[in-house]
Amino acid sequence: MYSISVTKIIEQLHLTNLTPEIDTDEVMVEQSDINRPALQLAGFYDHFENDRIQIMGNVEFAYLEQQGEEKASQIMGTLLAHKLPGIVICRNHEIPENVRQMAVDNGVPLLSTSITTCDFMASVIRFLKAELAPRISIHGVLVDVNGEGVLIMGESGIGKSEAALELIKRGHRLISDDVVEIRKVSDSVLEGSAPDITRHFIELRGIGIIDVKTLYGVQSVKDKQEINLCIKLEEWNKDQEYDRLGLDEQYTEFLGNKIVCHQIPIRPGRNLAIIVESAAVNYRQKQMGYNAARELYNRVTNNMMGK
Repeated sequence: MYSISVTKIIEQLHLTNLTPEIDTDEVMVEQSDINRPALQLAGFYDHFENDRIQIMGNVEFAYLEQQGEEKASQIMGTLLAHKLPGIVICRNHEIPENVRQMAVDNGVPLLSTSITTCDFMASVIRFLKAELAPRISIHGVLVDVNGEGVLIMGESGIGKSEAALELIKRGHRLISDDVVEIRKVSDSVLEGSAPDITRHFIELRGIGIIDVKTLYGVQSVKDKQEINLCIKLEEWNKDQEYDRLGLDEQYTEFLGNKIVCHQIPIRPGRNLAIIVESAAVNYRQKQMGYNAARELYNRVTNNMMGK
């Protein structure tokens, strides 16, 4: 189970901390879902998910105003007693000082934002889904080629980093070299990033470590990228059959998600960067509905049939 501190949520979503007395570094969130405590304000606490971030907006505050100041304080006191990881107040609604003090006494951070409830809910869910997603680390290189995330895999020394460097010189962007952290953001999306310690660095055997961001500029790097395509580099084996048409897609699986995978045989003289670039463009073309292999197959079939 992964977790994230409330401090990081405050920083990333630009929230205002109304309870600075609470050490938000020590308050952890483990659930990517959120909750609007409308039923809880009415007194219904069955099946209450108190380990989620609670969101309060116009509806909740309109209900509390109808209850009167004393009753509203009692309602909020009951809610705050449930050891919540935090409550976010949308549209900068004002919180009475006695309620703020109850939050401090119960160790519940009160946070505030000026944006609407719906917009904030979309932002926080998207952020928490990414931060708390299942993840693995694999050996490989991840590059952004014309907007497509290409994961290059293969044995050490086969040329992954050299191919990435050539792609950078051709205007594409590096996400990670050597170690790629993969997160399952959703059932259809895998997102790759670099560990903090190696971000923007590439290791080249015989030269050492180079800083891509410093050498080629900020336009040559990117922090994270959806993984669309996997390319596995392997030594050329003359006795092995390789796919020459590409009519049937091959896939590889990470965290239960499948992505298209190509096995590329390596031999002296092959330009890996151009091969990877062509594979990415061909993948995008297929996503747009055009399959060159299928087109060639149809032409050959029609020619044989005399059409």
